[in-house]
Amino acid sequence: MRVLLLLLTFVFTSHTLSAQVLTSKSYENGLVVSAEKHASEIGRDILKQGGNAVDAAVAVQFALAVTLPRAGNIGGGGFMVIRLADGETTTLDFREKAPLQSYRDMYVRNGEVDSDLSWEGILAVGVPGTVDGMVKALERYGRMPLDVVMEPAIRLAREGYRLSYTQANDLNNHRDTFKKYQASAKYFTTGDTTLFKEGDLFVQTDLATTLERIARFGREGFYSGPVADAIVREMKRYRGIIEYKDLREYESVWRDAVTTEFMGYELHIMPPPSSGSVAIAQILEMIEDYPLKEMGHNSAEYVHVVAEAMRRAFADRAYYLGDPDFVDIPMEQLVSESYNNQRMESFSADTVTPSSSLSHGDIPGYSESSQTTHYSVVDADGNAVSVTTTLNGSFGSHVSVSGAGFLLNNEMDDFSAQPGEPNQYGLIGAEANAIEPGKRMLSSMTPAIVTKDDKVDMILGAAGGPRIITATLQSFLNRAVFDMRPMQATAAARFHHQWLPEVLFFGDFGLSPDTRALLEAKGHRLFPMPGIGRAHNIYRNDDGLWTGAPDPRADGSAEGY
Repeated sequence: MRVLLLLLTFVFTSHTLSAQVLTSKSYENGLVVSAEKHASEIGRDILKQGGNAVDAAVAVQFALAVTLPRAGNIGGGGFMVIRLADGETTTLDFREKAPLQSYRDMYVRNGEVDSDLSWEGILAVGVPGTVDGMVKALERYGRMPLDVVMEPAIRLAREGYRLSYTQANDLNNHRDTFKKYQASAKYFTTGDTTLFKEGDLFVQTDLATTLERIARFGREGFYSGPVADAIVREMKRYRGIIEYKDLREYESVWRDAVTTEFMGYELHIMPPPSSGSVAIAQILEMIEDYPLKEMGHNSAEYVHVVAEAMRRAFADRAYYLGDPDFVDIPMEQLVSESYNNQRMESFSADTVTPSSSLSHGDIPGYSESSQTTHYSVVDADGNAVSVTTTLNGSFGSHVSVSGAGFLLNNEMDDFSAQPGEPNQYGLIGAEANAIEPGKRMLSSMTPAIVTKDDKVDMILGAAGGPRIITATLQSFLNRAVFDMRPMQATAAARFHHQWLPEVLFFGDFGLSPDTRALLEAKGHRLFPMPGIGRAHNIYRNDDGLWTGAPDPRADGSAEGY
């Protein structure tokens, strides 16, 4: 029932496209595209002061923790993809972990999954990874000291900023849930019967103090000392299970990117526990031999073949993918040409392959063991960074840390609470993504950097739960296959299929009535879903300049010089 309600929320929530035209300025020296104007401006200013793309990315992350509390965070986690001008490519996994006291069936009550426990409240919280990740990235690749890149975020938190209409509305919409938790009621409601309104000054003094501790002491300013004390106190207040040992032992991890080729482009994508890399690599392998451009953008023929590839990739996602430190993922086979050709043998141009008859593929020898935010950065030297970060649901668990001023995530919902049972986004999981102490939960976040002729050509990513994967895929295909201009490639209507539920979702103005009729004749069950992801991309123009493409479905901002 909760999955249905979540889907209906997407349908009836207004995501009207802004009046932003499908053009954008181009910049020679550096560019930041994020979901919030203050954060993009802060990143741009760091670049102008001589910082590189990693310095700017870290500054943007901490700024978003102040100005975008529904998704920007220090109480959550995420992924970073880095491509340096000299060709070095790496990724940083700062995804949250399951607490050491967690166990496989912790959300099962009387034989059934109680999904509310993994979605809201203290038991939904995974061990945060954002602060460790930002510090680690800056130490390895940054030019500027931590206190310098954090200073703008600290100032914003202490002095405050004026709420936009969307920011005020977001806070007001979650008011009743915030009031369940003492600290959240203090930080994110007005404290009386009034509501926030556009233009209100939003000050976060306790968060400013927390950020100052991080700026001074690095990761120890968060994972030990007064902030760690405050987190553990909050756990005890509501009977949570994160302890000092969880915080002390948390480590983000450097991983090799998943690289796949398509039409002369190389895509460098965050590897598992991000599922997007494998899914996109599989989909591209499955559709590569089809005449996509001749079919026409969002034609019935095009949507059908891409959606059927999506269906197969998400079926494999459900079965094979999890934390690579805990499960053996058959990566080489999953992304191979031969395997994906086999997966499409059951494809018919005339009719759908029912999800009920389409399970995961067979790999011999193998056995089982949505609110996010994305930002893209490029600097004058050509270094590029793609980051997706999240609390999971909007405002995460809705539990804030008293005295520290920040929200905690609800990432535990991204585990398979019980194999075969859907999570809040309708995604099915298996043993590979079952809960284990210290394990990272599977994610749909898909930061990616695309190169052509060994030069960065696109910096891609999106927010929006499982729709992140398909939004990022279509941002790439729109440019690579259909030669769309940057803003067109980002703004074009999208579609989404995730195997289960057996529904082909389509976005605003995406499919004509004739196209929908043709797809329904092939057996597709169509369902309108406004938005389908919020992408914040950067593209290189033919003249070598950078163009920012913030998604017009949201309040994103491109700031360069």
